Amino acid sequence: MERKRKLLLPHGDVNLPAFFPDGTYGVVRCVDSIDLEECHIAGLVMNSYHLLSKPGVSVLKASGGLHTFCAWEHPILTDSGGFQVFSLIRENPKYGEVRKNEIVFRPDGKKEKVILTPEKSIQSQFNYGSDIIMCIDYCTHPDDSYEENVFSVDVTINWAKRCRDEYERQLRLRRIPEEKRPLLFGIIQGGSFYDLRKKCADALIDMCFDGYGFGGWPVDSKGELVKDILQYTADLMPDNKIKYAMGLGKPDGIVECHKMGYDLFDCVIPTRDARHNRLYVFDDFLGGSTKYHLFYILDDKKTNMRDNSPISDDCDCFTCKHYSRSYLFHLFKVGDSLGYRLATIHNLRFYSRLMEKLQVYDN
Repeated sequence: MERKRKLLLPHGDVNLPAFFPDGTYGVVRCVDSIDLEECHIAGLVMNSYHLLSKPGVSVLKASGGLHTFCAWEHPILTDSGGFQVFSLIRENPKYGEVRKNEIVFRPDGKKEKVILTPEKSIQSQFNYGSDIIMCIDYCTHPDDSYEENVFSVDVTINWAKRCRDEYERQLRLRRIPEEKRPLLFGIIQGGSFYDLRKKCADALIDMCFDGYGFGGWPVDSKGELVKDILQYTADLMPDNKIKYAMGLGKPDGIVECHKMGYDLFDCVIPTRDARHNRLYVFDDFLGGSTKYHLFYILDDKKTNMRDNSPISDDCDCFTCKHYSRSYLFHLFKVGDSLGYRLATIHNLRFYSRLMEKLQVYDN
């Protein structure tokens, strides 16, 4: 089957591959929607669970949905938030427990509790007006046993079926036409176990989702890609559907996973790095591989303090067109928030340029 080259969504088409920055609470830190558009960002990822509490579904509904609320009239993918909830519960059981039919989560670690179910997750994402809706899944840790991953896969399959049923129910209730419907993605779990990955993938493919995400941790304890299981899982996904490498965001990792067949990526790395004065610059892009370097603007005082050149001579971002390394050095040195914004703009444009280079290479 031919690999998809474009994602057709209610709020616009997205050329593939694509990188969506993380705007967890409805904002990509330090930049606004105009900055994002000028960085050629195609879409954003927001966190369904976090939005339930801040600002809340009622506020978003009253505002006309996420797009109007955030002044972002381009695609939005909402994750279920399960990964964050599982991480907190794993860190401390007082935050709740995972049951076969639901997640009981205690945000304050005490009496207050939130019940997360597949149905509630899908309903909230429809209320947000999401372009891509993610099924809620049971995410394991790399150290979890085979038995724990068996339970994870069984629960993920069960929840995916319930998500699919609720998704179809919402389409009927809201009378959403085919051309305006949000896409629904399933998430393949199974840890590092090939048989469990296949069991989960086969079950989810039978449910006919629009795309499939790699569930779990794409890197090991050393931060290295788990290439074997990433490739195996990509090969299990239908080539005519979107293949989403969730949470994967280092440039070389993106290039490697794109070669494996993945089309969609998201991560906090470029924006987080920007706030820590870590900036990306291309050295070369040949044969589908990328060479780049990452430098700290504050590390080389002797050079950067008086360097009137841009971060990158070949970058067309707002920052590189208007400001020098010397000025960014000054902003970070005095701790002014403008430095965070300008660095974030540059890093996001680096990532969108990386996607453009991959798109050209594919053609």
